[in-house]
Amino acid sequence: LLALCLASCLLAPGCRGAQGRFAYKLLHDLFANYSSALRPVEDTDWALNVSLQVTLSQIIDMDERNQVLTSYLWVRQAWLDAHLTWDKDAYDGIDSIRIPSSYVWRPDIILYNNADDRFGGSMETNVVLRSDGHIMWDSPAITKSSCKVDVSYFPFDWQRCRLTFGSWTYNGNQIDLRNQLDTGDLTDFVENVEWEVLGMPATRNVVTYGCCSEPYPDVTYTLLLRRRASFYIFNLLLPCIMVSFLAPLGFYLPADSGEKVSLGVTVLLALTVFQLLVAESMPPSESVPLIGKYYIATMTMITASTALTIFIMNIHHCGPGARPVPPWARRLILHHMAWLCCVYEVGESCKSPQRAPGRRVGRGDAGVVGESLGGGDVGAEAGGCPRDRCLCHHDSLLRNVSYIAGCFRRQRAAQRWTGEWKKVAKVMDRFFMWIFFLMVFLMSVLVLGKAA
Repeated sequence: LLALCLASCLLAPGCRGAQGRFAYKLLHDLFANYSSALRPVEDTDWALNVSLQVTLSQIIDMDERNQVLTSYLWVRQAWLDAHLTWDKDAYDGIDSIRIPSSYVWRPDIILYNNADDRFGGSMETNVVLRSDGHIMWDSPAITKSSCKVDVSYFPFDWQRCRLTFGSWTYNGNQIDLRNQLDTGDLTDFVENVEWEVLGMPATRNVVTYGCCSEPYPDVTYTLLLRRRASFYIFNLLLPCIMVSFLAPLGFYLPADSGEKVSLGVTVLLALTVFQLLVAESMPPSESVPLIGKYYIATMTMITASTALTIFIMNIHHCGPGARPVPPWARRLILHHMAWLCCVYEVGESCKSPQRAPGRRVGRGDAGVVGESLGGGDVGAEAGGCPRDRCLCHHDSLLRNVSYIAGCFRRQRAAQRWTGEWKKVAKVMDRFFMWIFFLMVFLMSVLVLGKAA
């Protein structure tokens, strides 16, 4: 009869809230004489085992300049409360209840390397309390942790950021903190556009601090991060490489264009802007990033190329008062280096008329022409008009013709020397162009190889 009455009561609509009444009674009985201020152990000499498990949900930000990692974590803590146990058969089979976390005692597990100025803790979520006294507390938290950032290989760097959790007031004799798994949980991780997570191993450490003689255990999660370098390659590295290859082309520009020095200065200013962009995002430390070293080396090379361009332009624009090319420079530059750089026809030398096979090469073609002009006049005098019967002032005419021939010879010699100096300048331009092209190529390969 009693069984029939209980069955009819359970099937009736008014009896469906019976378990709710048992839950209220259970809550009242559990916390009638309970204090959340004391450590819940039967013997105060015993250590309370607390297990910790961290799930990485998202990497929000990595501030390299301030060396702060902002991440979104799910922190799970589990322990046994000896004062919160019940017989589930006495409460209509209730095996677990969910209550606010402020009702129960909670271990003061905090992030040791917290870098948040507000020092915000975990969210006040409910705890799951089981009939055997086991409590499981899952709470999400947005943490800002200090992380030593090494940017020596930026943008091909990888970082090791540590998240150290431990009790602030309880030592190892009171709370025995242990990691539930050997690694952090990454199953629910949201991929980051800048950083790739390689792993999150967990280690338990026992540290004795200088303030206290008791050991303090902690659990350290090491977040292994590798930067996704595609963004920086396409926005910082490739533009720098392309701009760097423009610098040697300044030697290929004609000297009369007037743009050789302007190109070098423009390239130097462009690299300075890229260098400032990198410096703004990097921490002010002694370790210079790899891309910064590449920028500095390229800027030094462009500065040297601009200085060499000014020197070569000074050689190119030698005036009529220039000295002849020294023999060593003629042999080294106009022969060996010109052959090496494939410079065969330079300046006015390729435009000079072809000499007749029987013509004498003396002080220059101009000298031959002048001498032939002078000789023609003398021959005309000898064969045409005798000196005693000439009506013109023959001596004055000879002096004038000789003066004009001398000026013409000097002019042709100065033009020949100017053309040779222009040839020297062009050969040096080609030589330094290939040298600087080789330097840019080797620096680019060195940077990429070192990054690999």
